[in-house]
Amino acid sequence: MKLIKEEEKIFWTKHSQTKMRQYRLSVSRVKRVLRKPDRKELGIAPQTIALMQKAGTKKHPTEIWLMYQKKNFKSNSQKSKREQIKIISTWRYPGQSPIGQPPPIPEDILWEIRNELRSSN
Repeated sequence: MKLIKEEEKIFWTKHSQTKMRQYRLSVSRVKRVLRKPDRKELGIAPQTIALMQKAGTKKHPTEIWLMYQKKNFKSNSQKSKREQIKIISTWRYPGQSPIGQPPPIPEDILWEIRNELRSSN
């Protein structure tokens, strides 16, 4: 299941960059989750999608989650509409999350996302 095309532009929020450093996730690792997720859920922020890819070991399983939005933008050089992917947040979940339920988002990330959404409105 490939979700993004190579020509789509990816925009990283400051929040997502901070969380990538906190959870020691590289840009290429997050892109891999974006391209080939094991699971897809609705995100908690408006018009977002949450993706998950399994990580870790059998003894110590973890999941890498990311939440993103897709937006259309006009390309100046091509004068056509293209899609932009805005990475809202990334995090590492310890263990395995229940299937069919909203993504398990740590409380600190929820608080930061809610504040970011309030300030952008």
